[in-house]
Amino acid sequence: MPEQPRFSPRKKPYCINYEEALNPAQLEAVTYTEGPLLVIAGAGSGKTRTLTYRVARLVETGVSPSSILLLTFTRKAAQEMLQRAAQLLDSRCERVSGGTFHSFANAILRKYAAYLSLNSSFAILDRADAENMIQMLRKELDLAAAYRSFPRKSSLANIFSKSVNKVLPIEDVVYNDYPHFLSNIEAIVELYKTYEKRKREHHFLDFDDLLIYLQMLLNDHPDIRNRISWAYRYIMVDEYQDTNKIQAEILFLLASAHKNIMVVGDDSQSIYAFRGANFKNIMTFPNRFPGTRIIGLEENYRSVQPILQLTNEIIESAKEKYTKNLFTRRSGGSPPILLSAEDENTQSKFVVEKILELHQQRIPLNQIAVLFRASFHSFDLEIELNREAIPFVKVGGYKFVESAHIKDVLAHLRIIVNAYDKISWYRLLLLIDKVGPKSAQKIYEAILKEKSGYIGLLTIKLKIGGMKAIERLKNLFSLIDSHAMSVAEMGEAIVQYYIPILEQNYDDHPKRIKDLDHLVTIMERYENLEQFLTDMALEPPNTSIEDTLFEDSLPKDRLILSTVHSAKGLEWHTVFVIWALDGRFPSIHSFYKEEELEEELRLMYVAATRAKEKLFFICPDHAYDRGSGIVLSRPSRFLELIPDHILEKQFISSTRTRYYGY
Repeated sequence: MPEQPRFSPRKKPYCINYEEALNPAQLEAVTYTEGPLLVIAGAGSGKTRTLTYRVARLVETGVSPSSILLLTFTRKAAQEMLQRAAQLLDSRCERVSGGTFHSFANAILRKYAAYLSLNSSFAILDRADAENMIQMLRKELDLAAAYRSFPRKSSLANIFSKSVNKVLPIEDVVYNDYPHFLSNIEAIVELYKTYEKRKREHHFLDFDDLLIYLQMLLNDHPDIRNRISWAYRYIMVDEYQDTNKIQAEILFLLASAHKNIMVVGDDSQSIYAFRGANFKNIMTFPNRFPGTRIIGLEENYRSVQPILQLTNEIIESAKEKYTKNLFTRRSGGSPPILLSAEDENTQSKFVVEKILELHQQRIPLNQIAVLFRASFHSFDLEIELNREAIPFVKVGGYKFVESAHIKDVLAHLRIIVNAYDKISWYRLLLLIDKVGPKSAQKIYEAILKEKSGYIGLLTIKLKIGGMKAIERLKNLFSLIDSHAMSVAEMGEAIVQYYIPILEQNYDDHPKRIKDLDHLVTIMERYENLEQFLTDMALEPPNTSIEDTLFEDSLPKDRLILSTVHSAKGLEWHTVFVIWALDGRFPSIHSFYKEEELEEELRLMYVAATRAKEKLFFICPDHAYDRGSGIVLSRPSRFLELIPDHILEKQFISSTRTRYYGY
């Protein structure tokens, strides 16, 4: 396809005063539109603002909104950016194509499925579905019986996913991350091949498949690649440091026709290698796209200068990085403090005392966060917080849609869309009294023979246990089939059917019923059941209803406890980083692997850059590590040697309520 003409510069004045709204570096990023662009956006430097104004600028210049593609890691992020751009300019910005890599892949694959011998109505397996299929195959192959120690379904799913996202053979993943399963390597590889084959047979794609097949489509079909590339003449990517190898390759192929690609990210905040994110992507971007313009956003709008001085010092020791020096125009602020406590409980009591002191100074509890390297680091602190009746929420836990009761309801809905979904049939049948795996298999095979969709359940006659109990399920499907129900009405009918099962199986059923109510509320937004199920699979809500709709029944002002990984992108007035002890942060497991130690350094940088006004690092004076048999007795190597005028050193005594210098 011949090169398309470039857009000529706008003749008349712009509606938005970009020069007034943006700092010089942001303005340069917004106005540089032709050719590859790498924006290194330091923490708190306004990257979202930059992307938002760039969308508005392109549209205002005359670029068709449909030819702009904005890729983010959450659908919410894309929606908010496009909504803000529309508020800045007009509704044209809302017509920009925006979403996650997975949602974009889903849309493209639905359109071009035939080129990959895929069925365009393929179903998407979320993580829980994938694990269930793996478990089913694990039983079919009788692997647990054949091997004394064989990985569980969650570990197998992790192995398979890491193999895809890191572009490594299964054998390498097992060797690196699960060496205790090396004796089972042949069976694990056999199971993976069977899993891949079964997905194809049933027209299933898991999350990783969406990216794999999109890359395959773009790589193997140059004509389609050019068509898609020219359709999206301007590509923008948020959080580029979190992309994996496949995503980086997809972007290279998507931009192959025009090279108009802008990626925004911060190499210093690349902390998700365990998910497959590849730090090298952002470092080698200029090599993939020769002639790349590199722009650094260094003005920080979050933190006081003493905190920025420390964060600059922390990241300075990184061996591979884009050099940046964060600064702010804000004045004032006190230096961060590194406190050494006599023991863990002294650490916890100091944090509690300081939180109470800040709260008395009218700092809301939800503007205070305690961060830690690993979830178990906060256990002792939680006891002290409960003792002082300080309300808190701990960030993390199960994902809303991955909880068993939500999966049960979704399985019934999936049957309505795909009547021969074996995984969903097994899930909902095994919920019924006296129906076991063998009975479920017979029922499923009978439904297949009926060839009348889920209504086939109404006509089959089998002499097996549980058929009488199945009458309630038959009545449910008969009700749905005989009425023109909306998506929410179908959900409500299934929930009413399911509540007796829920009450029988869970002691905390009142809380879970609130979750189901929330699910029906979400369904009210949809007119199409397939779209609802696709969205739930691509990007489900992250939290239980307990922390969302029913806020009125909980303390409004709550302290935040969070792992550093979960805190990325957030900010608080005051931040405490506990267990800043060498061997805990960085983890003792990273000591002998340079790449892992470098990521631990970046993780410390992320923790420090969450604070706006006050920052405390705290560690016990010593702690025994049972795994290694070593006594850990020094502050984190990332902090210990930082000069005192940048990071004050203090000691906390268990016999005093105040802290004092060494």
